[in-house]
Amino acid sequence: MTTFDPVKILSGLIDIKSLSKEEEPAAAYIENILTEHKIQFTRDQNNIWAKNKHFQEGKYTVLLNSHLDTVKPNKGYTKEPYKAIIEDEKLFGLGSNDAGGALITLLGTFLHFFGKENLPFNLIFAASAEEEISGKNGMEYIFPKLPKIDFGIVGEPTLLDISISERGLMVLDCKAIGKSGHAARKEGVNAIYKAIEDINWFNTYDFPNHSPETGGISMNVTVISAGSQHNVVPAECDFVVDVRVNDKYSNQEVLDIIKSNVSCEVTARSTRLNSSGVNETHPIKQVAKNLNINTYGSPTLSDQALMPCESIKMGPGDSARSHTADEFIFIDELNQAIPKYISVLTNLGELLTIS
Repeated sequence: MTTFDPVKILSGLIDIKSLSKEEEPAAAYIENILTEHKIQFTRDQNNIWAKNKHFQEGKYTVLLNSHLDTVKPNKGYTKEPYKAIIEDEKLFGLGSNDAGGALITLLGTFLHFFGKENLPFNLIFAASAEEEISGKNGMEYIFPKLPKIDFGIVGEPTLLDISISERGLMVLDCKAIGKSGHAARKEGVNAIYKAIEDINWFNTYDFPNHSPETGGISMNVTVISAGSQHNVVPAECDFVVDVRVNDKYSNQEVLDIIKSNVSCEVTARSTRLNSSGVNETHPIKQVAKNLNINTYGSPTLSDQALMPCESIKMGPGDSARSHTADEFIFIDELNQAIPKYISVLTNLGELLTIS
């Protein structure tokens, strides 16, 4: 079996252009690594996954997942985004931090456990597509094709802390309906004024169930459009609301509450990106305590939203670096990640055995 060097392997991945929906070469790169280690895998579209050698049906199964795709490089880059560059103990390149570092170190973790007998859990490694656009041909597409998953570790830059809950997302298109009229005579019903009433509600309403990790639900009006000319009272006012849902509600529950409180028409673009996390008694919380790993609630979205199982988010790198110019990950972060993942899974296995 070849030696697994996360810096070298990640450098090779960075050199491959892998925008959302264009992940074919990156998936082939992961295929080659699995082939070198004589591991059977499944490829479906731009997704690839593999099971540990001694996989047993019915055993507790852990999914190790991160994504192949990257966002487009922004205009602020001063370095070549598709070239791995090591400077000042940092590895630069598009996707190095989000989430190539997590993907490659999760792969290294999977290789560590792959051939071990009598594991207290099954392991599945999955490199998925279209995460950056919440696409339908990535995790959402492959999850039903996988064996039953009991728990997921999603690789994202968390400074190797553990995000035990993550906010969901809904984008709402709202339309306030009035009646057109001449502005000079104050005719009609001004849809802007009606919209303001509902916008004030979005700004001030506090959903009663708060989460210890992710807090309350946030609702922000981000786009507004109304009117055609200065002397016509507008009959319609359209606005968009960005809603970040904590782990105490489903998106549909929040949508129902919103519709019962506002007078405008409300249409959700999607309710599929739900909040996620683990319950109060999940052993991963004890693992975090045992290993002195910080836990928190994440405001940012990942493929957790598309995984209908309990899950956490954990990986090398810093979310604050994601999607920034001259993206990088520290070499030391990469070197710490695989041992940290191994410790987490080993400790989890011990707790599963006890229970």
